[in-house]
Amino acid sequence: MACGFRRSIASQLSRVLDLPPENLIKSISAVPISRKEEVADFQLSVDSLLENSNDHIRPDIQVQAKKLAEKLKCDTVVSEISTGPGTVNFKINRELLTKAVLHQVIEDGSKYGLKSELFSGLPPRKVVVEFSSPNVAKKFHVGHLRSTIIGNFIANLKEALGHQVTRINYLGDWGMQFGLLGTGFQLFGYEEKLQSNPLQHLFEVYVQVNKEAADNKNIAKLAHEFFQRLELGDIQALSLWQRFRDLSIEEYIRIYQRLGIYFDEYSGESFYREKSQEVLKLLESKGLLQKTIKGTAVVDLSGNGDPSSICTVMRSDGTSLYATRDIAAAIDRMDKYNFDTMIYVTDKGQKKHFQQVFQMLKIMGYDWAERCHHVPFGVVQGMKTRRGDVTFLEDVLNEIRLRMLQNMASIKTTKELENPQETAERVGLAALIIQDFRGLLLSDYQFSWDRVFQSRGDTGVFLQYTHARLHSLEETFGSGYLNDLNTACLQEPQSVSILQHLLSHLAAVAHKTLQIKDSPPDVAGARLHLFKAVRSVLANGMKLLGIIPVSERPSVRREEGTGETSGGGADQDRELSSLMMGDADPARARRLGPSPGLLQPWPDRILFPPTTSSWRLAQSSPQSPSHRG
Repeated sequence: MACGFRRSIASQLSRVLDLPPENLIKSISAVPISRKEEVADFQLSVDSLLENSNDHIRPDIQVQAKKLAEKLKCDTVVSEISTGPGTVNFKINRELLTKAVLHQVIEDGSKYGLKSELFSGLPPRKVVVEFSSPNVAKKFHVGHLRSTIIGNFIANLKEALGHQVTRINYLGDWGMQFGLLGTGFQLFGYEEKLQSNPLQHLFEVYVQVNKEAADNKNIAKLAHEFFQRLELGDIQALSLWQRFRDLSIEEYIRIYQRLGIYFDEYSGESFYREKSQEVLKLLESKGLLQKTIKGTAVVDLSGNGDPSSICTVMRSDGTSLYATRDIAAAIDRMDKYNFDTMIYVTDKGQKKHFQQVFQMLKIMGYDWAERCHHVPFGVVQGMKTRRGDVTFLEDVLNEIRLRMLQNMASIKTTKELENPQETAERVGLAALIIQDFRGLLLSDYQFSWDRVFQSRGDTGVFLQYTHARLHSLEETFGSGYLNDLNTACLQEPQSVSILQHLLSHLAAVAHKTLQIKDSPPDVAGARLHLFKAVRSVLANGMKLLGIIPVSERPSVRREEGTGETSGGGADQDRELSSLMMGDADPARARRLGPSPGLLQPWPDRILFPPTTSSWRLAQSSPQSPSHRG
């Protein structure tokens, strides 16, 4: 859309300046929305035109801007030409802007914004995104939430741009911690507790065995021996470990369903226990492997003995390490997917780890290591529920859902939503996701329940409210007004501002100013087309962020004394506002019951580790997730 307007302006400039339009397009930029003030939509930087000038004395830029503006004329595209500080400004014909934007939104639908010429030259790529990756046999920690949200967004964005995306959940299902857990369960575990609440019981066992191991060297020895048995393929040890893994996966899948997130592949560190030995052999064959006096194997990435560049790749007993398995996994993924880009999404604490992994791949002769990228992020601090400190994601999700249900229950003047549990779940998740995206990616941030439930500004609650409000307008008036579009009826400043922005703030304000009810049919139809376009673009953006838009419309209340309905006005606003803040009736919220979950299509390809030395690719019902933190 903007490319078309920019190209039209460049064509007129080329005739005046006797320069190819292609050379001018890069000097024409869209004016930031917040600075438009009805002055211009695009501007030409005169200074950029003079950058390649051979003159030793550069002419006055403002004078040059005025001279150039005098030579240009308005046409069917440009309705007004003016000058600014070193710029020539262009205002687009308002009726053309209206018609072009609305028709493009209607025509492109969910692809609006993705068919831009900016992306037309991009060839489709094979992209692998590894994200989330919690630790098996542990409850899903909130520390993995950011990886899950950010990784899902990156995958959604790449997919929307036409790339072939493979979403991988790389489970933390191997390592010395399983030696401790296996030993701990043999000493402190109970079969009944494992059956009734597996992850909670395994968590309790893990905490207890760690506490005991600190004072009892024999437990540490037993744990080491148990992990060695795992590495050697002992059937009994593997059987117990496999059980822990399967039970964990069942719980993780349930959490992902609530988040509305899916993966194409569930693998894990355990898959590469044997292949990591091949990595060690290759490092040794290239003369890169060095043995220490402790018997461990290291790689000196600096070449000069710099301690900060030493990477340990093998324990003294010959068992593999995290880095070794990551190298094996990267090689396997290239063989399997032949990716153009692979992205790892983890917290910034693992920055050095991935730098070393990529560097080792490179010195091993894998030039494609340049295609591997780490997306680091800051950590979430201070996430608590009313009961106190929280470390588990499900506690946070339950808390958000409960608070949303309580807020909804506090509004007693309207009918209840048809599915309050699902609505509360979706609005709550939107609130959580948007708060996470508001700050800088690399910055740690302090979690705030007050910010999560804010109803104004760039918040998830506000986005969901706006989407539901616009959807209700379509349901109420759509059948009679969406047949024809007269763009001449959309010349009010509020309409033009929405067309420039297509953002929810203006839509939420403008739907009160640009009334549909009691307006002439052509005006009402044009405004409804405008709001439908806004809702479509808003929904597209929310889905990219991993938010499922709320579309359920509350029942319309009859106005007292009139016998007429409110037409989706103040009554709906109050009903939807109940999702935001307010004192609530906890008893009523509890009666609404638990959320059924946001069920998503689930992949049937999950990589399972072996119960023997072989591996199998299982076609089964959902089983899944893993580590990275």
